[in-house]
Amino acid sequence: MRLVILEDYDLASEWAAKYIRNRIIQFKPSAERYFTLGLPTGGTPYGCYQKLIEYYRSGDISFKYVKTFNMDEYVGLPRAHPESYHSYMWNNFFKHIDIDPAHAHVLDGNAEDLEAECQAYEQKISEAGGIELFVGGIGPDGHIAFNEPGSSLVSKTRVKTLAKDTIVANARFFGNDLSKVPTMALTVGVGTVMGAKEVMILITGAHKAFALYKAIEEGVNHMWTVSAFQQHPRTNFVCDEDATLELRVKTVKYFKGLMHVHNKLVDPVLSIKDQ
Repeated sequence: MRLVILEDYDLASEWAAKYIRNRIIQFKPSAERYFTLGLPTGGTPYGCYQKLIEYYRSGDISFKYVKTFNMDEYVGLPRAHPESYHSYMWNNFFKHIDIDPAHAHVLDGNAEDLEAECQAYEQKISEAGGIELFVGGIGPDGHIAFNEPGSSLVSKTRVKTLAKDTIVANARFFGNDLSKVPTMALTVGVGTVMGAKEVMILITGAHKAFALYKAIEEGVNHMWTVSAFQQHPRTNFVCDEDATLELRVKTVKYFKGLMHVHNKLVDPVLSIKDQ
């Protein structure tokens, strides 16, 4: 487990985008060997997506041989609804890069058989060779994707009822009208994300500080599903200074010290391009 602490949201977003870019470059994807990337939605990854679009436009990276799998989607929200995660991904990322639309996978929250849709999603991930890098964000209560507090830490893609806190948090996207916020979603499971070869979790803002504390300094707990990634062999938690406010000083100093060591040794991923 590695905690990467940057000064602010913009620098955290840039670091994450460079990491994704360089992992793809290092992988050397081709028509016979696609890079498979798991992706989140929400406010936290927006800056990262904007930097990736910038790298694509400057010719630094191509997504032609990349397959993506998004974490989740609301149930019952029309695909074209501006707050559907399908719309979010296309408007904020996919339509600005050269990814093949057939390779950009988002769960269908309007499928006739939701359970079958979830099972098929897991099958698609398996057929793609698994996820090379799964990028995620978390909620203030430490949930990743829509794996709400109390979710199984070995869960797979499934239908979930959203917690009241999540509904309230998402109301800002629906005119602060709780009645318009979907109450159910399709989501990859904690076990689905844990199955990735590498995980990068983006955590920014003081309102996520207690969740980061639970993820880093306390034990694995199904009430804080992000804590499961302590046990993944390759997890990067990427945060800004505000998100560290609940961490002990010695914890912050320890991980900042590790960052200096990594920089001196030159991280093999980040050294492909600039850091």
